[in-house]
Amino acid sequence: EETYNLVKTIREKVPGIHIRTTMLVGFPNETDKDYSVLQEFVQEMKFERLGVFQYSHEEDTSAYKLEDIIPSDLKEQRANDLMNLQESISYEINQQKVNQTYKVLLDRRENGTYIGRTEFDSPEVDNEVIIKPGENQYLRIGDFVHAKIINADAFDLTATVNE
Repeated sequence: EETYNLVKTIREKVPGIHIRTTMLVGFPNETDKDYSVLQEFVQEMKFERLGVFQYSHEEDTSAYKLEDIIPSDLKEQRANDLMNLQESISYEINQQKVNQTYKVLLDRRENGTYIGRTEFDSPEVDNEVIIKPGENQYLRIGDFVHAKIINADAFDLTATVNE
């Protein structure tokens, strides 16, 4: 309940914030009910960015003393299910960005298309903004541009730049 309230307070005080978090599934003795509560939490919080990792039994951790009884295939299934849930959440969030303009940092160029990211995204792990420059339009890697989102899927945005 404390975490629910904290997330809600952050969203109220900082409109437009993008919250990033990471979840761990398959911790020793994790029950079906525990996992169900986690799914409900992710569904309700609608995090803009979410990573999911499977528990692994590592020496020199306090959890190493616990018996790792969760089968690896169940850990994998839970991680996949949670990421599938997040994919639908991310798609919903990205659809709200269509027709909006964002400041985008251009990271690289591939086959005549520029790839960048918004202030909400970390390189190589988050959404990318794909920009095909207009005719006679020259963009430079490392520059910030104002990009209008024209299309979105679960993890990438397509945009144009008007200069």
